[in-house]
Amino acid sequence: MRILAIDTSTETCSVAIWDQGAVLALSELSPHMHTQRILPMVQQALAASSLTLNQLDVIAFGRGPGSFTGVRVSISIAQGLALGADLMMLGISTLQTMAQGAWRISRATRVLSAIDAKMGEVYLGQFERQKDGSWHESIKEQVLAPTQVLENASVRDGVWYYVGTGWQKYPHLVIGSEWSLLNGNVLFPQAEDMLPLALLAWQQGKAVAVEDAQPTYLRNEVIWKKLSSRI
Repeated sequence: MRILAIDTSTETCSVAIWDQGAVLALSELSPHMHTQRILPMVQQALAASSLTLNQLDVIAFGRGPGSFTGVRVSISIAQGLALGADLMMLGISTLQTMAQGAWRISRATRVLSAIDAKMGEVYLGQFERQKDGSWHESIKEQVLAPTQVLENASVRDGVWYYVGTGWQKYPHLVIGSEWSLLNGNVLFPQAEDMLPLALLAWQQGKAVAVEDAQPTYLRNEVIWKKLSSRI
């Protein structure tokens, strides 16, 4: 099984390859440079793995939520690569990817993911790790005001880990919380953490054709287009 994963949904540009259990990962903090950096990083990763696109089984992409432009770059590049090599695609949630990152780094099994959505809002996801390595979505991914985060989350018992730029942007959410929240040490989604999720999704038959791959914005696309120049 060979998977190429790419993500440009936030300030970080990342690429990773799963080659029959071996993992190669590249990541750069490169805001506003995704279109210039992502393809060279893909080429570098393939070369380092001694693979070609035609040797892959599927391409996974960060489907969002995230910046409008970043999510568009992620899916567009993935579609172009998949079309050229006649490959299927897997869209992976950026919020769930960060939960997986918290598991890799901190062995967190209960995670609150929050990405700064700009415009005074955050993208929120809440996940609990299952025995098969999947993540149960405790609440539906949503965009909301920071003041609503802990109000909407269901974390009234036990220890939860927080990840993402939303907590960095609004630190009072942690400081002012009466619940047990620990830092999961993940700021951005990484393609490396998409790989286990993509492998599981592939085994569950969730791969789609290029034309059926869809991004997840959460925020209305028309509003995003009008305001993307400010973000």
